[in-house]
Amino acid sequence: MALPEVEFIWMDGALVPWADAKVHVLTHALHYGSGVFEGIRCYATDDGPAVFRLTEHMERFERSAKMLFMDLGYPVEEMVASVKETIRANKLPACYIRPLAFRGYGVMGLDPIPAPVNVTIAVWPWETYMGEEALVHGVDVGVSSWRQRGINSLPPAIKATGNYLNSSLARIEANRHGYNEAILLNEEGRVCEGTGENLFIVRDGVISTPPVSDGLLEGITRDSIMVIADNMDIPVIEESLVRTDLYTADEMFMTGSAAEIVPVRSVDGRVLGDAGPITLELQRTYFDVVHGRVSEYEEWLERV
Repeated sequence: MALPEVEFIWMDGALVPWADAKVHVLTHALHYGSGVFEGIRCYATDDGPAVFRLTEHMERFERSAKMLFMDLGYPVEEMVASVKETIRANKLPACYIRPLAFRGYGVMGLDPIPAPVNVTIAVWPWETYMGEEALVHGVDVGVSSWRQRGINSLPPAIKATGNYLNSSLARIEANRHGYNEAILLNEEGRVCEGTGENLFIVRDGVISTPPVSDGLLEGITRDSIMVIADNMDIPVIEESLVRTDLYTADEMFMTGSAAEIVPVRSVDGRVLGDAGPITLELQRTYFDVVHGRVSEYEEWLERV
């Protein structure tokens, strides 16, 4: 997807023109994946732009950096303010937000500690990750031959740039097999997540999702859906799943800040059908929440 250019990107405390947001080719992260990032969305509401669960995202950003011994140099409150500053500077009513911290230019080698830490925030208009058609009609997914990274190899709790190389391998494989997205199993063969999304199944009116201990990222959209479902008196269980649980589900959907709430139409060619009633109700409520139409969840929206 070609990025739609906007006017400014925030880099190390200052707004710079989009075209000037550059790094050296010997930047450490470019060679070794030594970076952490977040994916966040800002939505248009009747009261202006609002970022969904911005502080929680920046707290996770800080945790990821801490686990890689990276000092961001900015407290969470300042990062939150900088996100809002960047959105305002670009005059965007809605956008996708990508904070990134990475080991920069200065040293080479596998020890990242001597390299400086650079922090950036980019924003741009971006419709839903898998397309509007996917939100309505769902996507076809396949279980990948690639396993999700092990929790004692590349910890999924760290939203690190290098962690997503195997997600890229799985996505390439899925696309070449005619699927919209891949499902990754963990090293023990249990269902983990999509290449960039958490997943849920529905069976007999009960929602199930894999536990964080099975090696998935603790998604903020995942948590939001669990809270919304609980408030709607829909049972939600965190339990380990195997691939046949996906084949026999009544409904299935995937969640993520970029993907939002996407129904799954089929798994490995086993047809689940159009989005089911629970998926559609959760999707409708989620979009009402992020667009500021549900006062109960107002605390999740941080006005720009």
